[in-house]
Amino acid sequence: MCGIVGYVGRRKAAPILLDGLRRMEYRGYDSAGLAVVNDKGELVVRRASGKLRNLEEALRENPVDGIFGIGHTRWATHGRPTEENAHPHRSGNGDVVVVHNGIIENYLALKEQLSAEGHKFRSETDTEVIAHLVEKHYRGKLEEAVIKAVHDMEGVFALGIISRQEPEKIVGVRSGPPAVVGLGENEYFLASDVPAILAHTRAMIFLDDGDIAVITPEGVTLLDFEGRPVKRDVTNILWDPIMAEKGGFKHFMLKEIYEQPRAVRDTLIGRVGQESGRIFTAQIDAGAEDLGRFERVKIVACGTSWHAGLAGKFMIEQLARLPVEVDYGSEFRYRNPILTGADLTVLVSQSGETADTLAAQREVKRRGGKTIAICNVVGSMLTREADGVLMTHAGPEIGVASTKAFTSQLTALFLLAMRLGQARGTLGEAESRKLVQELLLLPGKLETILSDDELYDALTPHLFRARDFLFLGRGIHYPSALEGALKLKEISYIHAEGYPAGEMKHGPNALIDEELPVVVIATRDESEESRIRYEKTISNIQEVKARGGIVVAVANQGDELLRRQARHVIEVPPSHELLLPILEIVPLQLLAYHIAVRRGCDVDQPRNLAKSVTVE
Repeated sequence: MCGIVGYVGRRKAAPILLDGLRRMEYRGYDSAGLAVVNDKGELVVRRASGKLRNLEEALRENPVDGIFGIGHTRWATHGRPTEENAHPHRSGNGDVVVVHNGIIENYLALKEQLSAEGHKFRSETDTEVIAHLVEKHYRGKLEEAVIKAVHDMEGVFALGIISRQEPEKIVGVRSGPPAVVGLGENEYFLASDVPAILAHTRAMIFLDDGDIAVITPEGVTLLDFEGRPVKRDVTNILWDPIMAEKGGFKHFMLKEIYEQPRAVRDTLIGRVGQESGRIFTAQIDAGAEDLGRFERVKIVACGTSWHAGLAGKFMIEQLARLPVEVDYGSEFRYRNPILTGADLTVLVSQSGETADTLAAQREVKRRGGKTIAICNVVGSMLTREADGVLMTHAGPEIGVASTKAFTSQLTALFLLAMRLGQARGTLGEAESRKLVQELLLLPGKLETILSDDELYDALTPHLFRARDFLFLGRGIHYPSALEGALKLKEISYIHAEGYPAGEMKHGPNALIDEELPVVVIATRDESEESRIRYEKTISNIQEVKARGGIVVAVANQGDELLRRQARHVIEVPPSHELLLPILEIVPLQLLAYHIAVRRGCDVDQPRNLAKSVTVE
């Protein structure tokens, strides 16, 4: 939520700041603004409510000039999404401006205190308090005033701060939400996410919690909240900047759906032995002996990643024969979880900066537990604090509704399940070789599914006016039903619910009528357990038909029984049942996308949502 970008160098700052905001608009699009100190030493602020194009129009009418500044795109937490509440926010004397991602929990008490001291406030936000605090503490060095200000504040925050009195200096702060410093040729950058500055540099310093970066044309100095120097490693980002562009697709979401064969392939590269069936996970620090000693697994995640964790539960329990609990990150530490030295906790996050998931990880580590992070962003806080890491290599995901991150997470969880099974001796060599062969076929099968995009043009006219949807699945297909429902509600604003198919008789049947589409995931493999689940799912379809519901079935290629039972059928290639979720979710993503487009919705930037949830 919220995007921060800053620039110090020799080029004009405003175009660089705007470009960075454009690349981060997925993090917030309620309002936007920037502040630049011009050649006359004047601090000039431009802000606009609504989408970034409104700020661009404001800058066309009233340009700004200067070689350093900060910008912000906002997802509203405190105060309405108006121009007055847009960032940057000024101090009372106008010398200091601040951009902020996060929440200042004690801002009301601070505001009352500052007001009593004579400070005048212009907005409803918590952020304005920060500017006034810095002004209050300022004695000639901006970083010293910031150090004093952060000790007054409670909450989580990433900050970018400049002062008219200290040209060509930006102070960046991290205490919770992510912040990264980019190192260029005689120029430096500050951002809350890598894509904002990737077009200018691939050399990044990821700030840790409690870090302050002092950025000037001479370089970057890092301090802690006590003013003591600290050192952080420079990370070279391997993403190509072009990967973060639409590449000819109408929306980022559609581009990222079509990138899934590549994302799954890249997640597998170097990790599977085709002849031996062995799984290689060098970044997981625990050796085979350690992995084999665990007696229970906990998976902690939020949103789409939680759905991936639910599917991972089936994978790990079947292949490694370990009991698995799946927790919401937002609930985990508040229920006083029972943890022992025999527990392995797996944290799943696309960004690696999700506040709830990070809080859960820290709770586990506080109790001495072992953690593994499954994550898509190199250098993120989750990966830096984990004992072991399994990167997903999906590349930058810009669309708010996650797609390729989900299939990559499922792939990584399957690799982890196999690795645990091999370490525990529950997964033999012959079965491992067979599963590896199935894994290596996934990218080609995904390409087959994506080659039939015209199907959705014919299907969506029958569905896009619906007010409600039900998604049904059994076993490992239930998480796919949840994720399919989430994708639809996220981007089309249609109410949708995912249910275990066997629960229909326990309430949801009351909702079925002639206007309700019911999406049934009815894929299977050749195992006896899968056959039984499939037959019971067919019975669920007949129950829906008996009540007049519109059945949309996701089925194996060539399933003639389902073609006779369902009004609409979407086919996927066959695979091992534990891998079918990677295939069957793609039609559900495409269905949600095409319905949302036909309804005229903003697919990449759905209302009230932002890409990275960095506050609890």
